[in-house]
Amino acid sequence: MAIKTVGVIGAGSMGSGIANVFALNGYNVVLRDIEDRFVQGGFSRIEKFMSKSVQKGKMTEEAKQEVLSRITLTTDLQDLKDVDLVVEAVLEDMDLKQSVFSQLDEIVREDVILATNTSSLSITEIAAATKRPDRVAGLHFFNPAQVMKLVEVVRGYSTSDETVDTLKQVSEVLRKEVVEVKKDVPGFIVNRIMIPQFIEAIKVLEEGIASKEDIDKAMKYGLNHPMGAFELQDYAGVDIGYHVMEYFQKEFADNRWAPPLLLKNMMRAGRYGKKVGKGYYDYE
Repeated sequence: MAIKTVGVIGAGSMGSGIANVFALNGYNVVLRDIEDRFVQGGFSRIEKFMSKSVQKGKMTEEAKQEVLSRITLTTDLQDLKDVDLVVEAVLEDMDLKQSVFSQLDEIVREDVILATNTSSLSITEIAAATKRPDRVAGLHFFNPAQVMKLVEVVRGYSTSDETVDTLKQVSEVLRKEVVEVKKDVPGFIVNRIMIPQFIEAIKVLEEGIASKEDIDKAMKYGLNHPMGAFELQDYAGVDIGYHVMEYFQKEFADNRWAPPLLLKNMMRAGRYGKKVGKGYYDYE
């Protein structure tokens, strides 16, 4: 099946970035969110990202307008009835994702793959809301999707080889580096490795071993990471890391994954990261 039009559900930072990546690589995109202000906000982020590329001489204004012309905005899920692939990027909430997939299952053609951009949740559980679990898989982009090279293609319990192969091929068209996650486990590859680093960094700070600034410096210059653990948590969302830890703790039945007390207090204080102007660092 030739994929020409892609539906993207969720116009937040991830969804809009994913929509932009597909449009930049020649696909027509239907970008959907529940309210027009969210859709318009996502479109504005796409336009702003490409305007910077124009300013830097990486693309022309004409090319930018051509990419934008490939993106259709909507608040109506029914407008995805003719797409060839769906990528869901709504909030990391299982009930919400299952609701979206259940509705999509009734709207799009039977041969259409339903992919989720979840960073940690069970592909199998999401797929259970559909009558096509063989055509449901994870397609996990990283933020910002236009810049980050990696995509994780994740199998659910029933995901077919054909579905995995198709998503790998699409990812390569998007000029991404692809890794296949062969088992449906919490966190897949990247978060499974990264979350313990976050937990240990928070504990090192809690125990007074070093300041957050020095911990970040140690990770950047000792491990050659582009960002330190606290900078990265602030950038990605302190709340997202917290919920992933809670999910890991529940799924693995192992308290080693439990959010440290400092992180719990950050949540109570509403310090969710750069998006609210304060996390481990202050940005206001």
